[in-house]
Amino acid sequence: MLDKLSKMDEKKHKKYSQIIVNRFINSSFYKEAKTIMSFVSFGHEINTHDLIKNSLLQGKKILVPITIPEKRELKVSQLKDFDELELGHYNILTPKDEYIRLRDPLDIDLIIVPGLAFDKKGFRVGYGGGYYDRFLAQLPQVTKISLAFHMQTLPQLPRENFDIPVDYIYTERGIIECK
Repeated sequence: MLDKLSKMDEKKHKKYSQIIVNRFINSSFYKEAKTIMSFVSFGHEINTHDLIKNSLLQGKKILVPITIPEKRELKVSQLKDFDELELGHYNILTPKDEYIRLRDPLDIDLIIVPGLAFDKKGFRVGYGGGYYDRFLAQLPQVTKISLAFHMQTLPQLPRENFDIPVDYIYTERGIIECK
């Protein structure tokens, strides 16, 4: 999947990212959420940078992940300005030390979950750290949405008993309800 994503035409990547993000921001999930946790995209992922910036302008509280590799743990920090980010672990933008504002995950209304590949039941293949599955296990009541290119959706994926599925997958072709 990494290879497929890396070969995606840049114009198509940008166009599909915009379609997916627009579909998401017009959803009731997004409109009703006050506190949203979002991954900060890198590489060939759906671009979440403008989504985060626009959400901040709309007064949404945006929480971004901070990885603690030594504990294989994910924490969340409130972001107030996109410029508060710098390259961190795994070359992913993360809050600079002086802008870390840890928040209680129980305050989250909606989580945007990253992944490399997804199946129709919402199970995903991530980047191998297990950070999100451990984190999501603590928040069964929170709606989990992934933003992905249609080509990242597959009929079925291998899964482990600790994998946590997402509830919806937004693609350029539509919305997949996984519940």
